[in-house]
Amino acid sequence: MKTKNIQFILDPPETHWVGNGFKVHNFIPGVPELSMQAMDPFVLLDYNAPMHVSPSDTPKGVGPHPHRGFETVTIAYKGRVEHHDSNGGGGIIGEGDVQWMTAAGGILHKEFHEKEWSKQGGTFQMVQLWTNLPAKDKMGQPNYQAIPRSTMGRLELPDQGGYIEVIAGEYNGVKGPASTHSPIHLMNARFNQGGKAEFTFPAGYHTAMIVIEGRVKVNGEVASADQFVKFEDGGESFTLEAPENAVALIMSGQPLHEPIAAYGPFVMNTRREIVQAFDDFNQGKFGYLEE
Repeated sequence: MKTKNIQFILDPPETHWVGNGFKVHNFIPGVPELSMQAMDPFVLLDYNAPMHVSPSDTPKGVGPHPHRGFETVTIAYKGRVEHHDSNGGGGIIGEGDVQWMTAAGGILHKEFHEKEWSKQGGTFQMVQLWTNLPAKDKMGQPNYQAIPRSTMGRLELPDQGGYIEVIAGEYNGVKGPASTHSPIHLMNARFNQGGKAEFTFPAGYHTAMIVIEGRVKVNGEVASADQFVKFEDGGESFTLEAPENAVALIMSGQPLHEPIAAYGPFVMNTRREIVQAFDDFNQGKFGYLEE
């Protein structure tokens, strides 16, 4: 089986605030090498590196805003996030949990630090990933999947090297609980010192990872916390080794190979569909959500 080589390793770009609660590094599409087309079906990746949040009786976050044409995948590594949307979806995700919201034909949602956690404050760390929807599903029914960590697929690594936690797709026959609209593999590799694992994905899939904690050797080359690793197209397998305790988020997906027209909170196939999304939003067709 041919090795899937590293294309590049990137340090995090400058941060910006999303609302007043999320201070993020925008890797996709904020870095020139990581355009939506280059990472299709992954069209956005915001990474909130570990930061201290001071105690507050008023939770910080981002108020009601619209989306259409894709899915938001929010992974909490430290801290707690509360979500509500105009389709009736919502809940609290704690450390290690995931919320997978399908915006599809249109939805309003809001995300804040969870109320009780906000009163205490602490360290906050999260990833939000946007996965594109195929054209046939872009105007479908919105949906919300709450994925507690306890429901994820789990495969123990040899020699007490840690484990692989499968959110979507599968790893060595262990499947994740998330339902996806196109073939997507999404998983956390949670290594103990000395842990090692091999990953195999189809050569045509766009594949990348972000180091959440510690350091990881990728095919022998070291990637450190907060760095993003993009693999070349072609080749199927790569190896991760952990010289210390480490966590890495690994993503691999089949490109949709469809036109991408994106503006702000909408990801569609044509500019006309973007204009229509704004018209529909302004006419209140995305529902209602309290501030």
